[in-house]
Amino acid sequence: MPTATDSARLPSPQGWPLLRLGFRPFYLGAAAYGMLAIPLWIAVLLGQMSLNLTLSPVLWHAHEMLFGFAVAVIVGFLLTAGKAWTGLDTPRGAVLAALAGLWLAARLAAVFAPYGVYALLDLLLLPLVAGIFIALLLRAGGGRNLPLGFILLLLTLANAVFHGAVSGLIDVDPVRALHAGLAMIVMIECVIAGRVIPAFTQSALPGMRLKVPPVLERATLGTTAIALALWVLAPASIFSATVLGAAALLHALRLLRWKPLRTRSRPILWVLHLAYAWLPIGLALLALSQLGVVGVSSGIHALAVGATGGLIIGMITRTARGHTGRPLQASRLETAAYLLVAGAAVARVLLPLLAPQHLVIWLVAAAAAWGFAFALYLMVFSPWLVTTRLDGKDG
Repeated sequence: MPTATDSARLPSPQGWPLLRLGFRPFYLGAAAYGMLAIPLWIAVLLGQMSLNLTLSPVLWHAHEMLFGFAVAVIVGFLLTAGKAWTGLDTPRGAVLAALAGLWLAARLAAVFAPYGVYALLDLLLLPLVAGIFIALLLRAGGGRNLPLGFILLLLTLANAVFHGAVSGLIDVDPVRALHAGLAMIVMIECVIAGRVIPAFTQSALPGMRLKVPPVLERATLGTTAIALALWVLAPASIFSATVLGAAALLHALRLLRWKPLRTRSRPILWVLHLAYAWLPIGLALLALSQLGVVGVSSGIHALAVGATGGLIIGMITRTARGHTGRPLQASRLETAAYLLVAGAAVARVLLPLLAPQHLVIWLVAAAAAWGFAFALYLMVFSPWLVTTRLDGKDG
């Protein structure tokens, strides 16, 4: 904790705490949306309620979990990490409020506005953030992180194709655009995980040295990009199944290099390793779906719930703790949230494969676990996200 002398030297924090750094409004919004959207979707799917949606419920669910929930976390993370990576200021105050308000307006427009309004609002955020992020990196000479900016632009393109397809402006299956969106998000996860998981593990476990051969890193990312491109763009084939299988194997080897079993006593670490393990599982299930062995939904939800959901709950707890001046040690409630998201992945992906006759039970269980996980996050972190850092710093 800072001493009185240290506190006197710190610059006074400026503005409303919620709008001082990108993670604050976007993590809060994503957690609240994640808590509500999945239980609502299951209620709609089972005919227990109806929503006045501007597109089909299935497309709304898939699109909003990618471009609503996951994108909010990505934006919050990059607008926060960008400052740490470059030493330059990222949006705050009125500009950050406008970006967060735009995200919220799009989520509400999906239910309360004509489709054209929803599409327009939804298409504005990503290119704005991509432009801000890329400009920041170029000013700082941070070329190493530029691929993340270009992936944001590809994610923007996937979203534009989706809305064009739903509107009838483009003769493309909108589901294919959603698959492309998931593929871009998975690639972002692959890049960021490769940097933060071994770094976090080494910093928390003194004496541990993790070294992944550069050739394995390049092979993993390159093969994954090719495999996901084949899955999105090419017809199902033995070739695409083989490449997806190879990507799954490479991710498993990468994870083993990070020594995941050494983290079992540290929930804030093992949650990231456990979530990453869903990447090879998801890619392997996509490979099997190319051969007609399992449905494509299994692979999609392994990547979306297991990997994306798990990495999100792990990162939004760890980074929010660090950036609010709190110790990097998960509480019991946070650990419960980690287990609930992992349980949601098991209930949504593995149990339907083992006992498909109970699918409705598994869907309800997965939705309940997911919703409770993000409710716990809000319970713990909401007070922290709207107040000044414990150490008095401006962030």
